[in-house]
Amino acid sequence: MDRSTNLDIEELKMTREQYILATQQNNLPRAENAQLYPVGIYGWRKRCLYFFVLLLLVTMIVNLAMTIWILKVMNFTVDSPLVLQSDRNVTVNARNHMGQLTGQLTVGADAVEAQCKRFEVRASEDGRVLFSADEDEITIGAEKLKVTGTEGAVFGHSVETPHIRAEPSQDLRLESPTRSLIMEAPRGVQVHAAAGDFKATCRKELHLQSTEGEIFLNADTIRLGNLPTGSFSSAPSASNARQTVYELCVCPNGKLYLSPAGAASTCQSSSNICLWS
Repeated sequence: MDRSTNLDIEELKMTREQYILATQQNNLPRAENAQLYPVGIYGWRKRCLYFFVLLLLVTMIVNLAMTIWILKVMNFTVDSPLVLQSDRNVTVNARNHMGQLTGQLTVGADAVEAQCKRFEVRASEDGRVLFSADEDEITIGAEKLKVTGTEGAVFGHSVETPHIRAEPSQDLRLESPTRSLIMEAPRGVQVHAAAGDFKATCRKELHLQSTEGEIFLNADTIRLGNLPTGSFSSAPSASNARQTVYELCVCPNGKLYLSPAGAASTCQSSSNICLWS
């Protein structure tokens, strides 16, 4: 038993010595010639990195300079409007969510063209439509439409309006220089002059015709000027005196003429005026 005990003690001593030796080796100082490995980017990699950083900085400076130049050329400021300039034309396109063209505005040297389903011009104050155009009609919503051209406005077809009025202190004139002027209405045509005269002048004949009614002249005085004057041979003594009273005579064809008034009617159906009319 003593022998086994001695063996265990010897093993414990050997294990203790091995532990002490291992601990001493870990605590030994490093040799002076040990290699050191630096950590970082060196050599050509470092030079390439500096080159790319410098290139990025130059690109940013050029981009900023170009942006400032474009803003200066286009006169783009906070207070002034946006100006778009081109040597040929300026085109603005509008597309839907599918990329299809829905509207186009082209400003060229000769014309301004707009292609869309409906074109509108609205007032800046209340948003009222001043002008609108589509395939069916053109609507002008302004309070007054003024045409200042010397030739006026030319319409290829009819114009519908409930009221035609001249400007204040100006005359209203309806004229057809080379053809006829026709005014028609199924329920009547009224011409009214509240504070002036009504004149109808023509070169040849003036016709007043009523197919089913009558022509009514209502005035304090009705004058028919430049009527021809007939002669009455049964009163030779009256030819020397100045005639001041005449009789209005009507030929069978409706022509009017004047005949010197007498004690009886002096109208003769066989008068030379009726015969040669």
